[in-house]
Amino acid sequence: MIVYGIKSCDTVKKALKALEGAGRAPEFRDVRGAPLTDAEIARFVAAFGEALVNKSSTTWRGLTDDERAAPVADLIARHPTLMKRPVIEEGETRTLGWKADAQAVWI
Repeated sequence: MIVYGIKSCDTVKKALKALEGAGRAPEFRDVRGAPLTDAEIARFVAAFGEALVNKSSTTWRGLTDDERAAPVADLIARHPTLMKRPVIEEGETRTLGWKADAQAVWI
């Protein structure tokens, strides 16, 4: 199980704590320090589409209209912190965010 996010994100911290509390041993991947590969971005875009982009983030608000019009994969590659967090992946199972639906999958 890999949890993708950034270490300063409170939602990521909550997810990691809950997963560990449930007896899981998640591996954390800080996408700021270890950017996503093209293959990882492609998997996430295929799974989540436009929802992968956090449009309420500071990063998003700082983009120009032209930058915002770029394909999702390009946005995430250029601005890793635009990714909604966390993305949790184990095998072929992936979830986005840490709301009840994602928690139900992992805990």
